[in-house]
Amino acid sequence: MLREQATALLMRCGDVWHVLRRDGPGKIQFWFIALVIGVAAGFAALFFRKGINFLQETLYGTDDVRLIHSFAETLPWYLILIIPICGGLVVGLILNRFTDDGKVRSVADVIAGAALNNGRVEGKAGLASAAASMITLGTGGSTGREGPVVHLAAVISTWVSDRMRADGITGRDLLGCAVAAAVSASFNAPIAGALFALEVVLRHFAVHAFAPIVIASAAGTVINRLEFGGVTEFTLVEEGALAFYVELPAFLILGLVSGLVAVLMMRTIFWADDLGSYVRRRTGMPRFVRPAIAGAMLGALAIWFPHIIGVGYETTSAALTGSLVLHEAVVFCVLKVAAVAITMAGRMGGGVFSPSLMVGALLGLAFGQVATSIFPDVSGSETLYALAGMGAVAAAVLGAPISTTLIVFELTGDWQTGLAVMVAVSLSTSVASRLVDRSFFLTQLERRNIHLSKGPQAYLLAMFRVANVMRTPDDPRAAPDDAIWAAIEAGHWVERNATLETALPVFETTNRQFLPVVTMGAEGEPPQIHGALFHVDALRAYNRALAATAAEEHS
Repeated sequence: MLREQATALLMRCGDVWHVLRRDGPGKIQFWFIALVIGVAAGFAALFFRKGINFLQETLYGTDDVRLIHSFAETLPWYLILIIPICGGLVVGLILNRFTDDGKVRSVADVIAGAALNNGRVEGKAGLASAAASMITLGTGGSTGREGPVVHLAAVISTWVSDRMRADGITGRDLLGCAVAAAVSASFNAPIAGALFALEVVLRHFAVHAFAPIVIASAAGTVINRLEFGGVTEFTLVEEGALAFYVELPAFLILGLVSGLVAVLMMRTIFWADDLGSYVRRRTGMPRFVRPAIAGAMLGALAIWFPHIIGVGYETTSAALTGSLVLHEAVVFCVLKVAAVAITMAGRMGGGVFSPSLMVGALLGLAFGQVATSIFPDVSGSETLYALAGMGAVAAAVLGAPISTTLIVFELTGDWQTGLAVMVAVSLSTSVASRLVDRSFFLTQLERRNIHLSKGPQAYLLAMFRVANVMRTPDDPRAAPDDAIWAAIEAGHWVERNATLETALPVFETTNRQFLPVVTMGAEGEPPQIHGALFHVDALRAYNRALAATAAEEHS
């Protein structure tokens, strides 16, 4: 018995040695590439942040960009108005010149690139978007820096993937490495950076992707700490105290309210974007003017409420330390939502994560002030509600409860209030995901008819062109000519440029074995027949794609 166990152990050791010899060098090489990408993405995030700071210091004349709204209160009103107008005009000219649609690229495009384009994103448009977003945030735009940084990092990984001729799995892993490093370098949050890449961008937690992504995330954090040290983004005055059993229902209610506010924030942004597009179509204004008009609206608002300028860390810190009274928290929360909607509807660039942190902190503080005044004997600190609200709104907007919970802890350094934050985050995410398409980013994609929110069983169909799956007329198994013409006369056919997303529902309704693939001619002209799409071929391609996706997600 002992001899058999020893023999089995030796065989296992031999298998391990064989795996190390076969896969070890490749793994080590890939981890080295992940490290290099992490360093590059970390520096990109650092330079992006330093660029924003330089613009704000130069244009507003402040010595500390973290206190920019307090400093802006001392500036002449016309300066506060003019700076975002000029910034918006420059942004409009950049996007008009270097993008085909005048829109900045953001996290939603990175998610789509991971799912549909083998981990690649647009290069030229991505660089233009980063420049536009830097100018937006440097000249008073009211968004965040995480979206542009994530896409900029994705541009770096795309360049590496193209040089390596990486396949889809490798390209997605490299993309995850770049995103993790960028988020970590932006917020000094290595754990949340790694989980953000897995939870939001790759949308799976495959073991094979974990090690390189963690390596890249750690590299990005090192870049941040070499410049800014190991300090947290926000400093709390006191540790939150939680009356455990009595106060938890209040955090459940806060989570519910936070989810509804997050939905309101997202829908306000989309409504404002639709309104801006409608006005531009009706007036015929050049698209490069749109950001300048948004800049004028932001400047006018900032004359009275400079709290909306930039990322908003000063106001968020004030909420987390309880330095605002109730009416200030409510007014600033409403104004921040309006300012974010104006900025993004004006196509000025930036992300939604930092604004959602600010809105959540303000909402949580207001809720906490009300709750602690009603039940003062059983309530903890009102700043604990601000912390929980910050996480709850941000998690609902991003659709990322795990990484958002961790990033709140890493931003504040307060790990003692985890239960309150998790309770609020879980309920807010659950509520918001049922009222929108899971998150702000996936709802953006749904508005473009990219159905990632419904899972691979939905979006994989859009990846297969009918022309790539059909049987051509010279195929030995091609459909008979008379059957093809009979199907066309019955109106059962698909266009050559269609996808399986269009074709499979036709199979279901017609119950045919194949559909002619045609290009319809002008009136009175016969259609051009390219071949026939067989139901069995379409299902086979679909099943293979599902199997490959499942294998990647569980490897």
